[in-house]
Amino acid sequence: MNTKLQIALFFSKQIVTLHPRIYYLMKNKIVISSGIAHNALASSTIVKGNINAEEDFRIDGKVEGQIECAGKLVIGPQAVITGDINCQNMDVLGMINGNLIVRELLSIKASGNICGEVMAVKLEVEQGATLNGHCKMQQ
Repeated sequence: MNTKLQIALFFSKQIVTLHPRIYYLMKNKIVISSGIAHNALASSTIVKGNINAEEDFRIDGKVEGQIECAGKLVIGPQAVITGDINCQNMDVLGMINGNLIVRELLSIKASGNICGEVMAVKLEVEQGATLNGHCKMQQ
């Protein structure tokens, strides 16, 4: 989807073409972000505490704490998570020790390793993935 959006800047009467999912209006203007920006945690980063993300989020580092994500959460192949996770969609390529609630699709890739209780609407597991715990499928 490569559609553009034209808006008239209120303060300058100038028309600017922007991507429809994000708007950066310069000096004396409003900043609106509606989902194209993604959060990332690098592999060299360690977080001890809870994380709340309103957008998609990728973790390649270590997290000790609860994670809440309103969008898609990607646990990279080097990531190690210790704590419970609640998210919309999730791809697991790394290690998780905790309970998961996934409101749509949980996809465990071949390198993924989960130890804990899992609740998801849809589950996709690649050959080689590890899931140690109980899994409950529900709407």
